[in-house]
Amino acid sequence: MKRYPIYALLITLFLSSATAFAQKTKQPNFIIILADDLGYGDLGVYGHPTIRTPNLDKMALEGTRFTQFYVAANVCSPSRAALLTGRLPVRNGVFGTSAANKVFFTNSTSGLPLRETTLAKALKGKGYQTAIVGKWHLGSLPEFLPTNYGFDSYFGIPYSNDMGKESFRTDANGKPIVADNPVLPLYRDTKVVETEPNQDLLTKRFTSEVTDLITKNRSKPFFIYYASPFPHVPLHASPDFAGKSKRGPYGDVVEELDWSVGQILNKLKELKLDQNTFVVFLSDNGPWLMKSLIDENGGSSGLLYEAKGSTYEGGMRVPAIAWMPGTVKSQVSSTVATSMDLFPTILKWAGAEVPANTRLDGSNIADILTGKSGKSAEIVYYYENNDLYAIRKGPYKLHFKTNASYSQKPAAVHNPPLLYNLEHDPSEKFEIGRKYPQVIEELSAAAKQHLATVVPVDAELDKRAAKK
Repeated sequence: MKRYPIYALLITLFLSSATAFAQKTKQPNFIIILADDLGYGDLGVYGHPTIRTPNLDKMALEGTRFTQFYVAANVCSPSRAALLTGRLPVRNGVFGTSAANKVFFTNSTSGLPLRETTLAKALKGKGYQTAIVGKWHLGSLPEFLPTNYGFDSYFGIPYSNDMGKESFRTDANGKPIVADNPVLPLYRDTKVVETEPNQDLLTKRFTSEVTDLITKNRSKPFFIYYASPFPHVPLHASPDFAGKSKRGPYGDVVEELDWSVGQILNKLKELKLDQNTFVVFLSDNGPWLMKSLIDENGGSSGLLYEAKGSTYEGGMRVPAIAWMPGTVKSQVSSTVATSMDLFPTILKWAGAEVPANTRLDGSNIADILTGKSGKSAEIVYYYENNDLYAIRKGPYKLHFKTNASYSQKPAAVHNPPLLYNLEHDPSEKFEIGRKYPQVIEELSAAAKQHLATVVPVDAELDKRAAKK
């Protein structure tokens, strides 16, 4: 009789091992959670003293938290295009030419070029169920909706949440000013199912959609791209979170986003999909500093200088956490990585091929995530629209041009360029070019070499067509 507890323990261990083995032998699932305008310093695990983010803090403890992770652009549309294609905006064609057209607007007549291969399209070719929930912002005309880029389903808004009737501007009484914009549509696939949805409830609705998709596709490989419209302004939190954060409305929104992440991770654990699902959380660019200065509705870059709309660190270095228990190592990584690295990494894990005749700007970082290696290319290109403003190689960053976020002034051109050691000085306070002229020469040469690979989008298309 006394042996039964031992047998029960052995059976439990066997079943647990069998479950883990079954998870590992299946094609892995992928979930990308993208915040909108979340700053480097806005999460508890990245040092914010009053915004409570227990779920993201735990995700970071169980996975890899990056301290030097970059996006490819300092504003929304080009950053999202680069994430989904693994290519710099100057290559995939989603970049502006002035401050007035950095992103797609409600009246834009173009979108992400249809020739581009997105993560969804590449994974769909390997039998994945693909879905996007939340904000798209890569074209709003019917031909540029997500279902034309490899996504099986779409539930969300086509552009930023301030591009509907509700503006982020408020009157003297704090009430939102009605903007002279088209109504904000909420899509289900290719059909508008609501206009001007109650934004207080969007995070809960989008979270429910993601967890339902996980449940629905639990026996199939899936890719879910959850692009939250928050904490972009106007800020909205549900009654469960409104007025609860010490950081005010901005903190309320971030804390609800943290709750949302917790619901998703808990659903994966509940369905025993956690060890076979790669989840990454990041922001699309730095915080909207202008909103912080005006009404405290913007985020924080922490110790980094400047914010969204600039090529300083605060505009393009973002919080990023990767998670897949048993595969992704529990670590804090200072290795330089970018959002474009996710494209080749995910395709490799899925057993999918990189699109032929396509120049990627990301690298496979699986060895970094699993703790096998801490090495990376460690080169970052900082573009303002289609103009290269700065380059980073190793610890050094070289600024050819600088400008403040959303400045109406022409950019300052630096000759010689400004040099900073980001390992020593992440706040970009101390210019060291006089001490290291050879580093300026080396990085200038690297920038020149890179620019030689950047051809106009139409010319690249012609080259691809000629090879077919």
